[in-house]
Amino acid sequence: MQITVSLHGVFRIDRFKQKMLKYREDSSAQKIIDDLKIPVKLLGIILINGTHAKADDILHDGDTLMLLPLLEGG
Repeated sequence: MQITVSLHGVFRIDRFKQKMLKYREDSSAQKIIDDLKIPVKLLGIILINGTHAKADDILHDGDTLMLLPLLEGG
């Protein structure tokens, strides 16, 4: 299957902004997070097709996975 992965903030450093990737049909968001070596302690929000998701949610052909880092501020 093909999914679009969109990275935000610090996750773009030495990676990409948006890219279409091929994965097996039963792949979860966690598989992509692991493959991209995204530090779990920095992961803030996971969105699949614009809807809040969990790392163990399964992706489907044509989905868009957005990974956003934790935000700090005051």
